[in-house]
Amino acid sequence: MIASDTYIVLAADSLHRAGEWDSALALISGGSGADVIELRARILVDRHWWRLDDPASARAAVDALDPASPQALYLGAQLAYTRILFGLDPLDDDARTAGSGFLGAMRAESLRGWATFWLGVVADNVHRDPGTAHVRYTEALKLCHEAGDLLLESYVVRHLGGQAIERDRSQGEMLLRRSLHLRSALGARPQVAAAQVTLAGALPEGPEREMLLEASAATARELGLTWLLN
Repeated sequence: MIASDTYIVLAADSLHRAGEWDSALALISGGSGADVIELRARILVDRHWWRLDDPASARAAVDALDPASPQALYLGAQLAYTRILFGLDPLDDDARTAGSGFLGAMRAESLRGWATFWLGVVADNVHRDPGTAHVRYTEALKLCHEAGDLLLESYVVRHLGGQAIERDRSQGEMLLRRSLHLRSALGARPQVAAAQVTLAGALPEGPEREMLLEASAATARELGLTWLLN
């Protein structure tokens, strides 16, 4: 990839993180290299997760990847889990697709931490197995620390905080706040909005809770974050 293409991908990645999916897609619209094809698929799958828009473009983008590649398995698993979680006409084998896809994605070192985390989420929210989920989250936390992946850490500690809140409220709140602060520092605006709602749900009625919900709603309206507006 030539230097100018590299800069375009980096810029698109930044827009993607900020929830500016359409602008990111426009920036890479003329590209056809492998990195661009993969990035387009990541952006479209992520946009679908947050907006719950028509999944056809996301599916087509994933289908454009090598179906045996860790990235295709990972993104296909995300689409399957999205259908399950939000009740979007899930397929009979979506739970199996999600589990096998995330397991297959662990072959790629760059995806190992993320795939481990999502296996925990599937255990938690699909199989109702918080014990296995906790083991996966703990493994993912170790991997994200090794990789220095603060965005992944923000996801992991949010779920560990959610598990901790019932048995140790102060520990749970601390983890939820860490998730919010990490996402804010990284400029991950959709994730910030979600973290604000999660933290607000763990707080009693009061000014901080109302402020968090107001800020989250403003971001959700601006970026079109469908499930945060409901």
